[in-house]
Amino acid sequence: MSFKVTDSLEAEVNELISHYPVKRAASLMVLHAIQAEHGWISQESVEWAAKKLELPPINLYEIVTFYPMLRQQPQGKYSIKVCRTLSCALGGAYELHKLFCTRLGLDAHAHGPQTTKDGKFTVEFVECLASCGTAPVMMVGEKFYEGVTHQKADEILSGCK
Repeated sequence: MSFKVTDSLEAEVNELISHYPVKRAASLMVLHAIQAEHGWISQESVEWAAKKLELPPINLYEIVTFYPMLRQQPQGKYSIKVCRTLSCALGGAYELHKLFCTRLGLDAHAHGPQTTKDGKFTVEFVECLASCGTAPVMMVGEKFYEGVTHQKADEILSGCK
């Protein structure tokens, strides 16, 4: 099993469970804790969490597959999220996404997040990043960028390398 339960994760999950009247109610928070520590949610981690919550694993898989912020695969060191909702789409988000994919050797037409072979970058479309007036917008990790031009995108990538 590649998933390792650290003492800190075990303690955090036990603490989270203690805040809810029934263990099941802590499901989403437990999954967030796993992802925060490991970067993604593996099959092994779902099975471990299901035992802790006294649930069949399918109950947690339903959550993991429903919420797009929960990752089922490892992510790159740099997570590039390009907003694709209407304002950003009209402002050039699709061209911006294509530029990132081209520069990083990824398929601009593939569905879902894609990670480079070296594991350094993950590129994906996301829904609204709440800055429609400054489209196109994007994030790298927790850093937010507005009005991203192709030149600015190249600068952002250069800053990551």
